Amino acid sequence: MTGPDQQRQLAELEARIAAAKAAQAPKPRVDEHYSQANLAWRMVIELVAGLGIGFGIGYGLDSLLGTIPIFLVLFTLLGLAAGINTMLRSAQEAQKRQQAEEADKTGAPRG
Repeated sequence: MTGPDQQRQLAELEARIAAAKAAQAPKPRVDEHYSQANLAWRMVIELVAGLGIGFGIGYGLDSLLGTIPIFLVLFTLLGLAAGINTMLRSAQEAQKRQQAEEADKTGAPRG
């Protein structure tokens, strides 16, 4: 047998509990936002990784086969080309993401 005063106190308690839960609830994650600096570092790392892998393969083949550094030069250039190709793909991906964000802001259809 609850009186109106107890019902009011119960409602206030429930409201305080809900407010406390809302304050402690984790904030919803927003899509990762890559700044221009992060994108630039990613591109530099991709280029250096391509060069390093090409250099390593070329040096390893030259050491294994006992040749002049022809494989070193060849695979370093191939690594450079692969790194540049990966950088261009990253730039295109970032450009598409930016265009999609701009289209969402303006309400224009994606194309």
